[in-house]
Amino acid sequence: MKNFLYALLSGILLALAWPTYGFPLLLFFAFVPLLYAEHSIRIKQAHNRKWKIFGLSYLSFIIWNLVTTYWLYFSTPFGGIFAITVNSLLMSLVFLLFHIVAKRVNFKASSSFLISIWICFEYLHLNWEFSWPWLNLGNAFSEFPHWIQWYEFTGTFGGTLWVWLTNIALLKMLLLYKEHKAKEILYRGLFKNGLLILLPILISYVILWNYEESEETIEAVVLQPNINPYTEKYFTSDVRIGQLLTDLAEEAVTPETKIVIAPETVFAYGTVLSRFEDSEANFFTSRFVNEHPKMSFLSGISMYERFNDPGRVREQTNQLGPNDWYDDYNSAFMISANDSVHFYHKSKLVVGVENFPYQEVLRPLLGNVMIDLGGTVAMKTTQEKRATFEIPTSEEVGPIICYESVYGDFVTGYVREGADFLAIITNDAWWGNTQGHKQHLSYARLRAIENRRAIARSANTGISAFINEKGEITSTLGYEEQGALRGEVTLNDRLTFYSRFGDYIARVSLFLALFIFLFAVIPWKRSRK
Repeated sequence: MKNFLYALLSGILLALAWPTYGFPLLLFFAFVPLLYAEHSIRIKQAHNRKWKIFGLSYLSFIIWNLVTTYWLYFSTPFGGIFAITVNSLLMSLVFLLFHIVAKRVNFKASSSFLISIWICFEYLHLNWEFSWPWLNLGNAFSEFPHWIQWYEFTGTFGGTLWVWLTNIALLKMLLLYKEHKAKEILYRGLFKNGLLILLPILISYVILWNYEESEETIEAVVLQPNINPYTEKYFTSDVRIGQLLTDLAEEAVTPETKIVIAPETVFAYGTVLSRFEDSEANFFTSRFVNEHPKMSFLSGISMYERFNDPGRVREQTNQLGPNDWYDDYNSAFMISANDSVHFYHKSKLVVGVENFPYQEVLRPLLGNVMIDLGGTVAMKTTQEKRATFEIPTSEEVGPIICYESVYGDFVTGYVREGADFLAIITNDAWWGNTQGHKQHLSYARLRAIENRRAIARSANTGISAFINEKGEITSTLGYEEQGALRGEVTLNDRLTFYSRFGDYIARVSLFLALFIFLFAVIPWKRSRK
């Protein structure tokens, strides 16, 4: 019963630590009850240990997943249930693997393995086709950007490392106290753990106080049309959308405005890529920039290209019939006066909604039916490299589309391509007025710190915002409000350490985890011979 309560407590603490409602300080000891239960079972019990560890960890992790991401259910019940249960399962398998290794090595080695294998798990979630990095531990500090200014060196994996180091240090203190019953152990342990928590925060404030944002700025306007994706978006013509966007822009722009930004797939009717010049999206945005020749107009658009040439078929191509295929795009485009249109096609796709994970394995089992996780069911076609758009004054903007903003190393691709500032275009209305859209906005602050790039964020139903290089939200337009928000974005061409080297902590962890695992397993195999 005690172990059950310990697992329950860990799950509750993890859930209460999450943005945007929670307090991340809880994360520094949230895993301790579960770790203590695992240690007790490993030391004292001989039977069914693996099943007990798996069951207890699953209890902790499903509470965490359920409380923090329940809002997925509002997009699609099946998708929400699938994501919550499967992600909890994967976390439990990681914890079970730690338990298996911990039986064969000492405390330091097992702790190092736990940290490294958890980071590897988070890294997997950033890169495989069932990607779901929403609950990566480093994301939890997004509402406290002043604590994590050093993310410009480590990215969010620095936060994950921080969390695990404090939890393991506290566990060690408790185990030593239990063994020796000396209060000095508690005093010394609490002091050390206090330093382990406070020193990174102090370092962050030192960085913050000494950081100077770029003095070069431009004025930008982000649009928030507030179109319900379930009842309006796909039933509203691009003519009405174009008129609405330009009307909103006209109310907010000034002679100093350099760029207007509209949300993801706001032109949703379905434009043929090769015939974009004939589209309503091109008509309205071109007319606007011709009337305001010093401005650029960046927007999201749904596009496709139909063809019958089998030589053009790609892995992400959709088939309608014999010799009848089409590529479907979730794209960003930008138009400037006296300049050709520029396109970028979204490349980090939402599982099931925009991509069919592991088609080679699943298509023979499921046929051509997508795993329905909400939204559309067509495979989206991506592009290999990030792209930037150049506005008339020669500054470069990185057009980040929706879910892409959750991926730290991915976003560095825009910066390495020359982005002086970042634009996030998104549609967060699928989840209703829940934590979903709030967390998505909050995570954008991490990208600003990691790359020291200002962000202009245009969200269909909100929350649209401006975020500075320190990860501070400087202005917002509330959820389900219609309007336009004008603000200043700084221009920065310097690369941070993280922008240059990306998720190096995860790459090191991969080698460390493999080394410890082999060290733990190979001697055991030899002893059996």
